[in-house]
Amino acid sequence: MALERVTELPELPARKTDSHKGSFGRVLLIAGSRGMSGAACLSGMGALRGGAGLVFVAVPSGIVSIVAGREPSYLNIPLPEDEAGRLHASATETLQDEVTKPDVIAIGPGCGQSQAVTDIVTWLYRDIDKPLVVDADGLNALSTLDTLPPAAGPRILTPHPGEFARLTRTDIKTVQQAREEMATEFAAAHGCVVLLKGAGTIITDGHRVAVNSTGNSGMATGGSGDVLTGLIAALLAQGLPVFEAAQLAAHLHGLAGDLAAAELSEPGLIASDLPRYLPAAWLRVLAK
Repeated sequence: MALERVTELPELPARKTDSHKGSFGRVLLIAGSRGMSGAACLSGMGALRGGAGLVFVAVPSGIVSIVAGREPSYLNIPLPEDEAGRLHASATETLQDEVTKPDVIAIGPGCGQSQAVTDIVTWLYRDIDKPLVVDADGLNALSTLDTLPPAAGPRILTPHPGEFARLTRTDIKTVQQAREEMATEFAAAHGCVVLLKGAGTIITDGHRVAVNSTGNSGMATGGSGDVLTGLIAALLAQGLPVFEAAQLAAHLHGLAGDLAAAELSEPGLIASDLPRYLPAAWLRVLAK
């Protein structure tokens, strides 16, 4: 079957006048660890600026006060932590109840790497039927498995070339030489959406492919991808299907970066600028 090339943005999420916060979805972000609280904060801001009605940020208990102090608009869930400040294996017990509440779950930014993190990511991927966005250390966890488990529900994986190389047991050079082909084959084989980051971000479900045209070199900075994770989750929570949510999120994320760079310069752009410019990016897209 021929690959369908998608060049038009999807229809935007509807926002009725008589809506309430529940109308725009609940997002649960599982993120952060000691020394990586910023990843959770940036993901949370991406989800909020992406339009989600309620954003829950679940983090190791030792960084809850840091994350809560960054932004009063999201809700915080403390999780048990190990001696290194990463998620403890017992966090699954807390999450058993929490994962029943949101419309969408995202995991990975700043989580660090441990067997407990791998077990939690694997459990979510294999057993929880909610839409799931997997990024950063969530992808690193999946790459340690012999094979990717069958997905219990819709899945979006958001690797950069290094993470994708680990997932596919190859190297960055090979990935960069065949970005579209490898992403498409992986998505088709595993029944997921792949958003392969980089200049000309690839979004594919194995049957369709879109190449994002927004963004600039200023976005090659720590934390930029964390914002994208939250943004994708927010669009899923508002009802967009997985391919469309990933495509629109990549466009908005890159456009926010372009608008930020126009005022701040590409060298001077940092990840926390992106949520600040997402409202302007939304205005551009809404005006079309």
